[in-house]
Amino acid sequence: MPVRPAISEAELEAHLRGICFKTGPPRRIGVEIEWLVHDARNPRCPVTPHRLDEAATALRALPLTSLLTFEPGGQLELSSLPATSLTECIAAVTADLALVRPALLARGLGMAGHGHNPWHPPRRVLDQPRYNAMEAYFDRWGSAGRSMMCATASVQVCLDAGYEEPGPLGLGRRWLLAHLLGAVLTAAFANSPTSEGCPTGYRSTRQVVWSQLDPDRTLAPPQAADPREAWTRYVLDAPVMCIRTEEGSWDAPPGLTFREWVRTGSPRPPTREDLDYHVTTLFPPVRPRGHLELRMIDAQSGEAGWVVPLAVTAALFDDPEASERAYRLVKPLAETAGARPAPRNPLWRRAARWALTDPELHAAAVGCFAAAQEALPRLGASPEVRAAVAEFTERYVARGRCPADDHLDALHAAEGALVLGKEST
Repeated sequence: MPVRPAISEAELEAHLRGICFKTGPPRRIGVEIEWLVHDARNPRCPVTPHRLDEAATALRALPLTSLLTFEPGGQLELSSLPATSLTECIAAVTADLALVRPALLARGLGMAGHGHNPWHPPRRVLDQPRYNAMEAYFDRWGSAGRSMMCATASVQVCLDAGYEEPGPLGLGRRWLLAHLLGAVLTAAFANSPTSEGCPTGYRSTRQVVWSQLDPDRTLAPPQAADPREAWTRYVLDAPVMCIRTEEGSWDAPPGLTFREWVRTGSPRPPTREDLDYHVTTLFPPVRPRGHLELRMIDAQSGEAGWVVPLAVTAALFDDPEASERAYRLVKPLAETAGARPAPRNPLWRRAARWALTDPELHAAAVGCFAAAQEALPRLGASPEVRAAVAEFTERYVARGRCPADDHLDALHAAEGALVLGKEST
């Protein structure tokens, strides 16, 4: 690793304030989609690291436009390039998936969209300094860290930060919208009700796992009049997870915040590159990286299940009329959320447990999905995308259901059939 000059605390603060929110008219959109890789014949059969390595080698040879990576538990992730429209983003990722799926299937592997692995306990297959340090760090808070790293998958929507204050979608207002609407999106797309074959009592077990991690790096920053200042404090006061070195362990001294690292210069003076890397180890539900990363949506089932949360979220943020309507719909949820940050406040906990069976979240979701459907033609969404959103709305949102309810119904039906079978023998 090349030696780079150290930098002062004031310079780092200025750097963070300058890059966290790049404002202006929303123009670009991206998506990061994760899947659980499983044996195509028997998803309950664990996939060996050797099979995953062979598959990864084959996939990296494909002419993909998206960035292909693997998470610590072997989850596959595709990260799209920034696109200039919803249609362009969907087309690019769909084309990549048309290459990835058959390449995996040729090796006896499939891709499953679940927010939390429903079959296996967490099992790390990647041995890298970053993940070694991450596992050691999160182990101080219990087992949730290993579950997050190795057993969860999501659809992350990336959107421009929007207009600067005092415009019609001021920065602070859009920031608040992301955190209130985030609970609605968690509820509507909850898709992880089981772990190791058993119901957990939550529709989004993935969201519960995230809420049990180190609060200094996974809770939302405080809502403030100046989101830039709040984010800057949040980043610098968060504990350092790892310190990169050329050789050996990346483990950081326990309790060392980045601000303390700057002030003490120990175990070595940090650089701007260290700060940028530190930001990649912070996991709040909405992460500003110039654009906004919305990180609360469970992975979705089906070949194109990811399209619906992408389309709905893009419509509610990037169409001015839909954004205004969504803001009015979710603003009352702030009272339910209270002063505690997401995802540990009552609103987000209700979203994870009850999803759209919660009347308040259901009412907000019905209004938001209606606004999104009206906005999609204005965003140039294809008839196929509009039809997918309409079908999801009718099947789930209108009925106060989410994808997790399908899994629970199937599980209960199987249990009932088993009981009847035993009684008949």
